[in-house]
Amino acid sequence: GKVISSFTILKCKTEVIETPDGKRHFESACLDKKARDEFASIFEQEAILRVNPKVVLVIALSP
Repeated sequence: GKVISSFTILKCKTEVIETPDGKRHFESACLDKKARDEFASIFEQEAILRVNPKVVLVIALSP
């Protein structure tokens, strides 16, 4: 796929990838297993997306 954007969080370089059919997803490469586990744990718990600074969407993935 094509890299649309990239950023680094918690020692994990994360890229936004666009597939040939136009879908997008994250791919992350972490420096070590601990960084990967911490990064994954945060995504599994909750994601908050804001727009100037209003909360638009809160996704709680854990029960």
